Amino acid sequence: MAEEAILGYLESKEEISDSGQFAAERGLDHNEVVNVIKSLHGFRYVVAQDIKREMWMLTDEGRAYTATGSPEVQLFLAIPPEGIPKEELQKKLDPSVFKIGSAQAAKRKWVDMGKQLVTRRIQHVEDEVKNLLLQIQDGQAINQDEIKALKARKLIVAQTWKGYLVKKGPNYAPKRKKVATDLTRENLQRGDWKELEFKEYNFSAKGLPIESGHLHPLLKARTDFHCIFLKVRHQLKGIFRQMGFEEMPTNNYVESSFWNFDALFQPQQHPARDSHDTFFLQVPSTTNELPEDYVERVKQIHESGGYQSRGYGYDWKREEADKNLLRTHTTAVSSRMLYALAQKPFVPKKYYSIDRVFRNEAVDRTHLAEFHQIEGLVCDRGLALGDLLGVLKEFFSRLGMSKLRFKPAYNPYTEPSMEIFSYHEGLGKWVEIGNSGMFRPEMLLPMGLPEDVRVIAWGLSLERPTMILYGIDNIRDLFGHKVDLGLIKRNPVCRLGL
Repeated sequence: MAEEAILGYLESKEEISDSGQFAAERGLDHNEVVNVIKSLHGFRYVVAQDIKREMWMLTDEGRAYTATGSPEVQLFLAIPPEGIPKEELQKKLDPSVFKIGSAQAAKRKWVDMGKQLVTRRIQHVEDEVKNLLLQIQDGQAINQDEIKALKARKLIVAQTWKGYLVKKGPNYAPKRKKVATDLTRENLQRGDWKELEFKEYNFSAKGLPIESGHLHPLLKARTDFHCIFLKVRHQLKGIFRQMGFEEMPTNNYVESSFWNFDALFQPQQHPARDSHDTFFLQVPSTTNELPEDYVERVKQIHESGGYQSRGYGYDWKREEADKNLLRTHTTAVSSRMLYALAQKPFVPKKYYSIDRVFRNEAVDRTHLAEFHQIEGLVCDRGLALGDLLGVLKEFFSRLGMSKLRFKPAYNPYTEPSMEIFSYHEGLGKWVEIGNSGMFRPEMLLPMGLPEDVRVIAWGLSLERPTMILYGIDNIRDLFGHKVDLGLIKRNPVCRLGL
């Protein structure tokens, strides 16, 4: 009906100057008229020009006042000629009506708000606010001072009205001609294809997006770390040498306390072994697969020391070591790998891992109870702190982090230990990016490794560099059940400076 009205009107008139007025005069819904105009404009039956004008609309509060009256008038009418105690007046009115009405009525000098008694100062008032709101509701104009006053009370709000000025287009006709979109078998059989008018092809239109899989930013970053550890050469300038690391198997999320803590020379009374820091399993609660001879050597080093160490001097308990947990670090895998390496004739090794670890931590913008850890270690004869520093500089330079600082730190299973800092150009300050050290003899020698073998190691989280690269300031937006899947589709593959 709207289409017939528009095309029929333009048959004898030059233009429709205002689509809103046109719809109102013919009892048509303006939204329907707008949709028809857009369709006719697309097929060039008409040429449509935008019309915009600001209109004032009543808020919910303003609409309520058109029915009940303004609060000041409601309050005035609730006051009898002889006056009324304030407490009684409060009971007669809604709290918001009393609060607003008393302020506005006192401002207009309609009432005296005494401490005990509220009385009228005049006998009759006109509800100007209600009248103005009704005028706006009916589309009538009011002056700017009145608009300013109603706006200040949040009774009206500006709204942009959109409509169209419509003229005949190059393809105008009093009635739209149906165009064919496909040439069918029936058209060919009947021969009516000769008279058909086909819809023009839009060769600029984009096709449907291809449905395909997308890598999560963490997986993209993880791939880049794999490339750094494995034998990879950068195509530009050929400056990177092979680092030649071998990936450790990290498929066991469940680990025993022995490999996670005891084998690392971490005492059983260490705070990290408390239930408020570690997730312990209920079923199965303990392990029954530990190398007994090695367990006995670990017990000895904890209780009374050895290899020029005094140990910790406490009663080491097997039941603590047997407890199963969700691994708190991938160093538990490193301890297994080094023990397996010690059971054979020694061969230097470079190991790395990137996988999930679990901590019983409070969740916030920078912490999760579940995250990913990157770990690298080099095992060889005669390694020293200088070797560790050199490997760290080489490793982090491949991440685009050339400005490094090192700070002495404490870890139960490394000595010396260092925190690693990099200068963050965006933040303009030094930021901690990892931890490092040399595994202690109390950890390595009970495994059976030769006395001159040293192990240098370092670790960092996968989430922190990924958040920096993708501009994410809340770790929960990167990993976990609240991740926006659109993030995965929007972000290109990152290369971490490679």
